Amino acid sequence: MDESRAGGPAAGADTGAGTGSGTGTGAGAGAGSGAGTGPGPATGPGAGAGGGAYGDADALARRFDADRGHLRSVAYRMLGSVGEAEDAVQETWFKLSRTDVSGVANLTGWLTTVIGRVCLDMLRSRGSRREDPLDFHVPDPIVHVPGPGDPEHVAELTESVGLALLVVLETLSPAERLAFVLHDMFAVSFDEIAPVVDRTPAATRQLASRARRRVQDADPGPGPDARRQREIADAFLAASQGGDFEGLLAVLDPDAVLRADGGTLLAGTSRVVRGAESIMRQAVMYASFRKASLSVLVNGRPAVLSVVGGKATALMAFTISGDRIVQLHVLADPDRIAALGIPEEALARAAYPED
Repeated sequence: MDESRAGGPAAGADTGAGTGSGTGTGAGAGAGSGAGTGPGPATGPGAGAGGGAYGDADALARRFDADRGHLRSVAYRMLGSVGEAEDAVQETWFKLSRTDVSGVANLTGWLTTVIGRVCLDMLRSRGSRREDPLDFHVPDPIVHVPGPGDPEHVAELTESVGLALLVVLETLSPAERLAFVLHDMFAVSFDEIAPVVDRTPAATRQLASRARRRVQDADPGPGPDARRQREIADAFLAASQGGDFEGLLAVLDPDAVLRADGGTLLAGTSRVVRGAESIMRQAVMYASFRKASLSVLVNGRPAVLSVVGGKATALMAFTISGDRIVQLHVLADPDRIAALGIPEEALARAAYPED
């Protein structure tokens, strides 16, 4: 299953990298480049404790920056939140800067287990987990805005974990999620994961196995190529704009699910809608509020940003299996939409229906 496996410890797509000439937006933009604010020189009590084989404090900071994108990828899959993922990365740097790692042969592997433990603690501090996989919460999206000369159908799918998988991961216990993410997505051994979850390797293997069954049961199956996915999404948007119910039924899976998350400010819009016939009525209603739209990618999948008065107001992302839409995620929370940081020049390219 492509979504559930990302290769070895240094693999895994960055939580916010864009491709081509486009713009990676949102709080996670550019996560894998090492660009932006690095940890800086280690300061305070114990600063530079990790020198040794990795050099002085500044050299250790540069070494950490080289792993920053990988660590964000781990944390994003663990937490489903760009902001919390960044907090976890910073906490991992704090621990590294105060630890003697001169005897650590594989620093990337060591950092991976450290950030796993940090994320585990953060998940446990959230309190009760979401039991219902159809809960309306939409995880933080990673938005890529294709630029001029960057045709969307040739853009690399930079984020291998889709929103649909993140929703399922949120139904797992913290220990199950850690075992699955570290082992199945980043090839960390059960021997290394076991001390983090305070279990034997055999018990840790069982945690991952239970999580894997949940993920596989919810797996919608592979979708078509990127060009075809965009064609299907565009057909849905055109049909909803024109009130074409037959056109909507042609692209919606009969058991499709729509999650709409309006956050605190628009809590009345938050809901879960199940079944193609119910979704098509909701889609026509949404279209009546969509004045202009901008085609984007969300976690490597087709999506559309609604734009009103030059401002982004909502985001709709599509999960497509075969030639049918199986899931739609609508984010309408004003605070989270604003936090995406979509550039004004990109919003100015939004097209109106009559265009």
